[in-house]
Amino acid sequence: MNWLNSEAFTLFGQHIIWSDMVGNIFGLVALALGWRRSVWTWPVQFLAGLILFGAFYGHLTGSAGKQAVVVVVALYGWWQWNRGTGRATDGHIAVRFATWRERGAMIAAGAAGTVAVALLFKAYPSLSWDPWPDAYIFVGTVVAMYAQARGMVEFWFAWLLVDLVGVPLNFANGYAFSGFVYVIYGALVLWGMRDWWLRSRKDPRPVLEGAPA
Repeated sequence: MNWLNSEAFTLFGQHIIWSDMVGNIFGLVALALGWRRSVWTWPVQFLAGLILFGAFYGHLTGSAGKQAVVVVVALYGWWQWNRGTGRATDGHIAVRFATWRERGAMIAAGAAGTVAVALLFKAYPSLSWDPWPDAYIFVGTVVAMYAQARGMVEFWFAWLLVDLVGVPLNFANGYAFSGFVYVIYGALVLWGMRDWWLRSRKDPRPVLEGAPA
């Protein structure tokens, strides 16, 4: 498996690593499947997380840790979308806007999580070269995937916020392909956001767990 961490080619003076390239291609496919509300988005995200874990492990431990969390959340998303609850009339997951309570909880969890992870990275410098932006992307990715698993339109907003930091950070750390992919992510996020936003107004609103009948 050493070939995964070898150089694939050079683009605009940047060295493209096989694992970085392959993992991010899978990530793009997963995002496109998420846009289409296909349950296969989760196994593809799981595979992308495994490959990128291999890309970062050993020298960017914090980024590797993020991919380990991505793998776990992908399993949760797979379970959530296969439960059969909150389905739209076409059989796919029904999408909706989060409640204000859910939004507040995600914002609070994102802020607290970012501070906690950044302090961990600062306490152990070997975990990250850029503690605060790395922590922001780490926690933002988890929040975005959680919102996706719950069928929330806010999933796309969270990804867009992650992209705004992820693009320059990946270029700065020498992961050029990740940087280019994050730019494409941004375009897909805008299209996906529009689709889910409009769909949330067309599909019958799913009954939330614990809500009165």
